[in-house]
Amino acid sequence: MPAADSSPQAPQHVAIIMDGNGRWATARGRPRLFGHQAGARRVSEIVEACPDLGVRYLTIFAFSTENWKRTQAEVSGLMTLFRRYIIKEAQRLLNKRVRVRFIGDRDRLDPKLVKLMDELETLTAGNDHVNLTIALNYGGRDEVTRATRRLAHEVAAGRIDPDDVGAETLSRFLDTHTLPDPDLVIRTSGEARISNFLLWQSAYAEYEFVDTLWPDFTAEKFAKVLSGYGKRERRYGAVLG
Repeated sequence: MPAADSSPQAPQHVAIIMDGNGRWATARGRPRLFGHQAGARRVSEIVEACPDLGVRYLTIFAFSTENWKRTQAEVSGLMTLFRRYIIKEAQRLLNKRVRVRFIGDRDRLDPKLVKLMDELETLTAGNDHVNLTIALNYGGRDEVTRATRRLAHEVAAGRIDPDDVGAETLSRFLDTHTLPDPDLVIRTSGEARISNFLLWQSAYAEYEFVDTLWPDFTAEKFAKVLSGYGKRERRYGAVLG
């Protein structure tokens, strides 16, 4: 386990685009789902490393609104994997004091999976050691669209004055309204794109694109990325010094 990092520069909230599972499996002559299974195991390791690294919030991109375009076999396999992950990991997450939240549009998901998601959120609601947010059927544009729709209903109902609508108002209707914005966004696999992930929330986040495929992204490599973050100077649009 990496050494504890008590530095005030450690990011409070890290978001990860977990990319490269399919390529990792293909390189080994195995089906893509084999890579997703390996990636799920890596999630457990990274979550467990967070407290010692000073990370209180971890958000992971598990399945995007665009991922429905993949083959039916892969999508079905992923949905089965999500169900199995929740069932298998629920007690461990509770014991490790990990609070789990899900973000994304649940309407298209199987009701049995949604029920498991709801149950895991309820089970871990009292935990405070690590806050794990899983983005499932999530897209940044979709999230902002849904938030705007809810805000419009509130305005139409007369509960919000249109002249009072600002960035903070809209933020209250986002899936992440109970979470701080991410300080650092990591994408594995060497791709340098944000792929519609946390578009609103990451306006001032730092980004790190690493070549490592997600199943090979160990806790040690995670700690190294966080160490590099501590050397950065965040300006939030201002000129410092």
